[in-house]
Amino acid sequence: MPPSATADTSKTVKLESNTARRSLPPPPLRIQLPPTLRQPRRRIAPPPPTQLLIHRNLLLLLLLFRLGEAREAILDSKTTQHGLSVLVTGAAGFVGSHCSIALRKRGDGVLGFDNFNDYYDTSLKRARQNLLEKQQVFIVEGDLNDGPLLRKLFDIVPFTHVLHLAAQAGVRYAMKNPQSYISSNIAGLVNLLEVAKAANPQPAIPASLYAATKKAGEEIAHTYNHIYGLSLTGLRFFTVYGPWGRPDMAYFFFTKAILHGKSIDIYRTQDNQEVARDFTYIDDIVKGCVGALDTAEKSTGSGRKKRGPAQLRVYNLGNTSPVPVGRLVSILEGLLGTKAKKHLIKMPRNGDVPYTHANVSLAYRDFGYKPTTDLATGLRKFVKWYVGYYGIQPRVKKENSHADDSA
Repeated sequence: MPPSATADTSKTVKLESNTARRSLPPPPLRIQLPPTLRQPRRRIAPPPPTQLLIHRNLLLLLLLFRLGEAREAILDSKTTQHGLSVLVTGAAGFVGSHCSIALRKRGDGVLGFDNFNDYYDTSLKRARQNLLEKQQVFIVEGDLNDGPLLRKLFDIVPFTHVLHLAAQAGVRYAMKNPQSYISSNIAGLVNLLEVAKAANPQPAIPASLYAATKKAGEEIAHTYNHIYGLSLTGLRFFTVYGPWGRPDMAYFFFTKAILHGKSIDIYRTQDNQEVARDFTYIDDIVKGCVGALDTAEKSTGSGRKKRGPAQLRVYNLGNTSPVPVGRLVSILEGLLGTKAKKHLIKMPRNGDVPYTHANVSLAYRDFGYKPTTDLATGLRKFVKWYVGYYGIQPRVKKENSHADDSA
């Protein structure tokens, strides 16, 4: 027995003598634990299956109740010029919220779908949700991997189109949490296509195919198009910016840092060249998404059977004018009336690319896509929204000032 055993006052040790039974092995050490350590573990029993079923049914009843007005509005859209009934996934996101409002304003029926994940501040997503509800766009809160929920939505509403914008964003984030990418951008896409292929009639589906999972998404789309007759359009976005944008994007957190007097990291390439991006204003992206919807042909399958060749397209949606990140910072400095504290560093080898430039010739040919917003104009609109949304009073230039355009 260790020398300290008898000196330990936190437990009582009792040894049985074995001097009379040397031929037998010594009995085990018996330790009596203090009462506080002898408390049995409390196990919280899971709710009975019936309670879980009741809970799910109550949620479903609430969903059906809330969908009543949404369904009526969507079906009423048949009388409009375009007559689309659109399910927008990722509707509480940056691009999704803008597209939903644009479609609703022109009279299309829109139902949103979003899981409100916490990749960035969910309060911004909830604020977008409030904005959508003022336009009579309701968002169903759920996960794309919830097949029963998706099937129920398709049972209730006869969607003509699905604008699939739900995706796990962030190239650098993919390096830290690849499972999130797979769950949302691959598994979620497959689950959506599985439900859509069984719908009758099948909807046409323009979809954003994102970053590291872009190639896989395009191959999956090709498979469902070829086998099941789903009309599919892949959309590739190039560095979208503007009001109600994503806080993880450079233009957004640069603005915050400059206003708070904090330094910003400006990347240079490994050979010390400027990093450039094809910054695309949100209104131009929305025009591209709506153009893809309006020119999407009907799917050719029903009851899981393909009855003829179906449309399959992929488009770049960008601004066609790459701008160095240093130029972006200069424009923000002029708009905010504050000099940035710049920290030049080499771009890490983390999957990001030093230069992007969109070729939009196919989108222009097929639905007249032509971006019209230059970076200075777009950033002026973003900064105006930013200071209003966050209640900041910087030395922002007036809307009619164009002094920064030539900076």
